[in-house]
Amino acid sequence: MDPVGARSNMLFVPPIILAFTSINEGAIGMGLGLVGAGTLLLGAWLLRGGLTAEAAYNARKVSRRPAFPRKIAAALLAGIGVGIAAFANEPGLIAPVIYGVAAAVLHVGAFGLDPLSDKGMEGIDTFQQDRVARAIDEAEAHLAAMRDAIRRSGDRSMIARVERFETTAKDLFRTVEEDPRDLTSARKYLGVYLMGARDATIKFSDVFARTNDPQARSDYEALLDDLEQNFAARTRKMLLDDRSDLTVEIDVLRERLQREGVRIDRDVK
Repeated sequence: MDPVGARSNMLFVPPIILAFTSINEGAIGMGLGLVGAGTLLLGAWLLRGGLTAEAAYNARKVSRRPAFPRKIAAALLAGIGVGIAAFANEPGLIAPVIYGVAAAVLHVGAFGLDPLSDKGMEGIDTFQQDRVARAIDEAEAHLAAMRDAIRRSGDRSMIARVERFETTAKDLFRTVEEDPRDLTSARKYLGVYLMGARDATIKFSDVFARTNDPQARSDYEALLDDLEQNFAARTRKMLLDDRSDLTVEIDVLRERLQREGVRIDRDVK
């Protein structure tokens, strides 16, 4: 699902209308109208980026807050743009300020604020987490390229097939994010394998769009099957390794407590 949505896209309409209606308002009126329209357009563009960043933040169990609060900036620009438009029609200070503040408040009410704190990063090595974030961002870019490419094929079933593989790949991403130590064993999957899958998808889409070759479709589907099985297997292995590490830590802790004279019931899980 597109995280941007139709509501935010509608915000591109008012500045276009404002620009056209300001053309016949004289030099000052036209200038103010165009400045207001440009401010509103910039705000709408920032909002799109802010909504996309927020969707990525919400999708991850471990994530840093956006470096730049684009949704907040978009609300401020909406207020400024509306204030300028109001001043062009009603010179003065009180009315433009009232309209501008109202627009900014309504903008925040409709779209909310940016995430303002990191999520799930308590006790995590920030250097390691930054390495993981860069690797995941690269992997997400490969998946996005695959999505764009497969749409060119026009084959709905293969588009759905790529979406299914994407879900499996993102399970691996989330597992690595939860334990950055898994990055070393998963690096090939996040980089080399996804890059190859992206290139194969581009080639398949170009060929299939021209020829509808069933053999090309069959070969590409078999590749996706292999990739999905391998990604799922890697995710399961990392989860099992994490559980083994936890078991070892629990056993060590039990031994230490027993040496201190604290009795631990072995049946407690």
